[in-house]
Amino acid sequence: MSEHGQPGAISIRALGAVDYDVWLALWKGYQEFYKTNIAGEVTRVTFARILDDKEPMFAALAWVNGEAAGLAHWILHRSNWTIGDYCYLQDLYVAEGQRGLGLGRKLIEHVYAEAQRAGCARVHWLTHETNTDAMLLYDRIADRSGFVQYRKQLR
Repeated sequence: MSEHGQPGAISIRALGAVDYDVWLALWKGYQEFYKTNIAGEVTRVTFARILDDKEPMFAALAWVNGEAAGLAHWILHRSNWTIGDYCYLQDLYVAEGQRGLGLGRKLIEHVYAEAQRAGCARVHWLTHETNTDAMLLYDRIADRSGFVQYRKQLR
């Protein structure tokens, strides 16, 4: 159902070169949500990598009634624990006015399907401990690993 109580036409499709402006608006919304600012150069390189067939980076947009409403970015990478690659769901975002329509679940299920098609052994992701609304969904459609992330900024 849409905000106005009417069923919305929802679709998920791969990001294309023509989608830069709508993707950028969602990408900026994602950054605002996490109170961060990614440099313009990084944003441009990220978009180019996603479109490059030689890169293991992918993206999809969720559309509601022809309006871009959410995004998912994922990266395939090797693992020492399995033969099949792992799929890291790096970014998942649904625009504020479009939440509650099931778009997060649909985007994750899209990534699951793409990872399975690519022969991946696992899909994994992180979320901030304060993102409790999203964790309600994640706890229903995936398993918590129990691992704690550590990081060291190099530049």
